[in-house]
Amino acid sequence: MKKNLKNIFRSNWLFIFMIIILQIKSMTLLSMLRTPNSSSISLKSIYFTPPIIWAHIAIIALVCSPIFLFKKKYELNAAITIDILITILFIADIWYYRANGTFLSIRHLIHNEIFNPIGKNLFNFRLVDLTFFIDFIVLFLIYKFIRVQEHQYENEQRFPLRIIKATSIFLISSLIIGIGHYYVDINKSASGKSLFSLSWAPFQTFSDMSPLGYHGFDINFYKDKNKSLTSDDINNIKNWFNDNKENLPDNEYKGIFEGKNLIALQVESLENFVINQKVYGQEITPNLNKLLSSSLYFDNIYEQNNSGTSSDADLLVNTSILPIRQGTTVFSYPWDKFNSLQLLLKDKGYNSISTHAELPGNWNWSEIHKSFGADKILDIGMYNEDELIGLGLSDESYLKQISEKLKNENEPFYAFMTTLTSHGPFEMPDDKKYLNLPKELDENMLGAYFQSLRYTDEAIGKFLEALDKNNQLDNTVVMIYGDHCGVHKFYEQDIQDSPLEGDWWKDNHKKIPYIIYSKDLQPEVISKAGGQSDFLPTISYLLGIDRNEFENSSMGRVLVNTERDTTILNSGDIVGTPKDDKELNHLKDTFKIANDIIEKDYFKSYKRD
Repeated sequence: MKKNLKNIFRSNWLFIFMIIILQIKSMTLLSMLRTPNSSSISLKSIYFTPPIIWAHIAIIALVCSPIFLFKKKYELNAAITIDILITILFIADIWYYRANGTFLSIRHLIHNEIFNPIGKNLFNFRLVDLTFFIDFIVLFLIYKFIRVQEHQYENEQRFPLRIIKATSIFLISSLIIGIGHYYVDINKSASGKSLFSLSWAPFQTFSDMSPLGYHGFDINFYKDKNKSLTSDDINNIKNWFNDNKENLPDNEYKGIFEGKNLIALQVESLENFVINQKVYGQEITPNLNKLLSSSLYFDNIYEQNNSGTSSDADLLVNTSILPIRQGTTVFSYPWDKFNSLQLLLKDKGYNSISTHAELPGNWNWSEIHKSFGADKILDIGMYNEDELIGLGLSDESYLKQISEKLKNENEPFYAFMTTLTSHGPFEMPDDKKYLNLPKELDENMLGAYFQSLRYTDEAIGKFLEALDKNNQLDNTVVMIYGDHCGVHKFYEQDIQDSPLEGDWWKDNHKKIPYIIYSKDLQPEVISKAGGQSDFLPTISYLLGIDRNEFENSSMGRVLVNTERDTTILNSGDIVGTPKDDKELNHLKDTFKIANDIIEKDYFKSYKRD
């Protein structure tokens, strides 16, 4: 038995060595990702969650199986070639990740316009990168040693046997990978684990799949992604947009903000039920409440996000197109073209800035904002991370730093920004809790939600004060809204028995506030039923953009000039009051039309009439 094992090892030692060395290289790459600037090695953070290691090893075995196609004296050359190619790939991955927070993808070859969207330097060598080359010293010594032992190749296997061996290794590895995929991703037999599933954070996807597994998945995921757009598809889409038009005469709202800067402030997890509400005599959102005295306040707006959550809000607000039903738009079709708010405003002389206090690869936001046509994209690398709360840079620091950056922007500008601190599970440091709540409520999820929103509300108030000091607020319109529902969407079970009197906080109405603020604006509450898809046409109209510039590409409507009082939720439910069956059926077709627009890149060749 021992002799047989020794013979097996001797005849397959190079294959075994390659599996070991490539697994070590994979772990080395993964260990760099969550270190400062991804420039060191941390063995504690190799994996985001414990992965299916045996599937990772099978992936390496599959990649190395071609070694057996070669004669013994050429196997080492084949192994070195594979090792060199994979090392180059891993080096390119870590360099690209340092710049963009995501990894190289076949989509960057097919759609090179979204490659390196922020335009950072991709040649960012660090000394730690030399660890990827240590094995070549070992291989060189082995190569020199083995070259003098030509006699060991006398009992060479014939080519048909080598094909059988290589094919067998390939098929067995594929079977093991397939079992892992079924066991983890389909059957969900391993709680909390995934193999071939996309995560919002690329480093988690990379960790779950393994570096080589990621690239295999990536090729399969993106090849031939966009479907063919037929003449019937074009006619159906055009007919839907024609039915969506209202053909109403312009009213007094048209162009009331013309020429003003626009700021879109997308607030994490902000639900409508907290606006103008008090808890233990204290306003939850005092600064937002104060803004209502100079705002158009839309109090009947429903969330329309799908599985992309916050990233779907980015899409809806900037394109007025609903997200795809299967998967997430931002990962599946980040290169798609749209008649975006950025492009509409560019025609009126605006420059646009998109910013998140996150890595550009998180939810792939930077690539899709590049596709929107943003002139400047600012990621977390553009900010000083001087105060961290929850998931990252605090809202107060983030908004303060943005106000400084906006001072130097050419006007008029459109700035899109998102907050982060009020993300669940709403954990706030004690010195940032501005509400005085009883301990039992403060330690409850509902109380935590109130505290986080109160903090973010304070940060928003200071941000607007800074704009005022910059002498920019007089010439700026700010639209503030929730990206999606928060405590009701993700923690409804946790708040069922919250220790708070009344029932104003209990029901999940699936509503977010939409506030359009401008100094000296006459306040008004508008209660038309709407969703995030209505934001683009509404703000465009208020900024003086003619309807014909967006009505053939917008799935929403102008909330300040509409006779309709109904919208569709992500669930497919219709809320409000459709005028007739024609409008009801029109709304029911929304998802199919949106899917065709995105999956078939309808706006790639779009021209405004």
